[in-house]
Amino acid sequence: MPCVFPISLDPARFDALAEVLAVRHQADLFLSSPGYPGETRSFIGVAPCAELIIEEDTGSEKIKEFAFGPGGPCMGFLSYTYGMSLRGVNSEKKTEFPYGHLKKYRAVVKYDAASEGLHLSGEEKLCRETIQYIELIDNYLNKELKFKPMCSEPEVSLGRAAYEAGVAEILERIRDGWTYQLNLSTRLTWQSHDLDPLALFLELRRDYPAPFYGYVRSGAYGVVSSSPERFIQIKDGQVLSQPIKGTARVVGDESEAYRSLVDSSKECAELSMIVDLIRNDVSANCEYGSVRVEGHKFVFRVDDLLQMYANVRGTLRSDRDCVDLLLDAFPGGSVTGCPKQSSMRIIEELEPHTRDVFCGSLLIIEDERNMDSSIAIRTAVYDDSSGQLDYWAGSGIVIASDPGLEYLETMAKAGKFLQSESK
Repeated sequence: MPCVFPISLDPARFDALAEVLAVRHQADLFLSSPGYPGETRSFIGVAPCAELIIEEDTGSEKIKEFAFGPGGPCMGFLSYTYGMSLRGVNSEKKTEFPYGHLKKYRAVVKYDAASEGLHLSGEEKLCRETIQYIELIDNYLNKELKFKPMCSEPEVSLGRAAYEAGVAEILERIRDGWTYQLNLSTRLTWQSHDLDPLALFLELRRDYPAPFYGYVRSGAYGVVSSSPERFIQIKDGQVLSQPIKGTARVVGDESEAYRSLVDSSKECAELSMIVDLIRNDVSANCEYGSVRVEGHKFVFRVDDLLQMYANVRGTLRSDRDCVDLLLDAFPGGSVTGCPKQSSMRIIEELEPHTRDVFCGSLLIIEDERNMDSSIAIRTAVYDDSSGQLDYWAGSGIVIASDPGLEYLETMAKAGKFLQSESK
């Protein structure tokens, strides 16, 4: 990508540019919102020019060949289904959704909201066309695509009674020693043949900021992600994972919700278990003695929820690269459970739906020692061909879990999406 153009642009105008590029050049969007601990740079992949469709047997070498080859950063997603194949968990459930999709682009936009600095690199003709959009960007402000809400009620794969029964069954599995924490989800499905997933993405980002927004096209599918959670970042070989475990809904005084969260033995146990799992997941690819935990039980707010997390850090070994670490740790422990393989088998047994991209990861790979990725929670998939929109939500189950409260937490995590679809 020979041409590089540094530009200054404020966040509102950057969002307008992202919309223009998505509409006119099939851009994929990886957008951060300022003010969060997981905040990252925003990336826009403009005009896809090469792709790797991940299949069940796609191995690390093929991914490395594509990601580390010529053409600039690689962006896309890996599905939870691919993670099942990596962990040897079989499924009889049928899905047409791809195991993963990685792309390279004719041009890439990188943006830092804090400095308002934008760097544009790629083919000169497309870069200059993008600069023309920027020069005329005021014409696009406040003219977002309008999301048309769904009129029908969603079908739910696990309604309240079924979800609570699932939690009760998991508690039995915990007592029997098969798992000691497990993430159980439900899927909400709407039929809406005239839905525009890009308009949905733009509305959610405008109304409900979060650290890791992502919009990716994959054939007939539009992936809309509003994740609050980082999976793994590698920056010049320095590894950071930020698992979230522990949720409290803010009703009235935020300080009371904060105290109830950090003082809850149940919520703290969830976080500690997953932190131990993440430490183990990253340690095989990190320098001996470098893996450590910083800021245990940190809390931030997204929407009306407080989320508790920790920073797991390490140093990537010199003989390993970001794909090695990514695939060895995938899927993220915060959305599977402990131990991972056993928990995933129980998930496959108890959930009647496929997860597809949900609980997978959206990611950006810049080179062998630079990568960032999210956990694909608060995520929806729209199928243009069938008019079906799927959205998933879940919660982590431990021995102290109450089935009714876990169902309410799960529905709270679907709150902004349910509010958006009913406007």
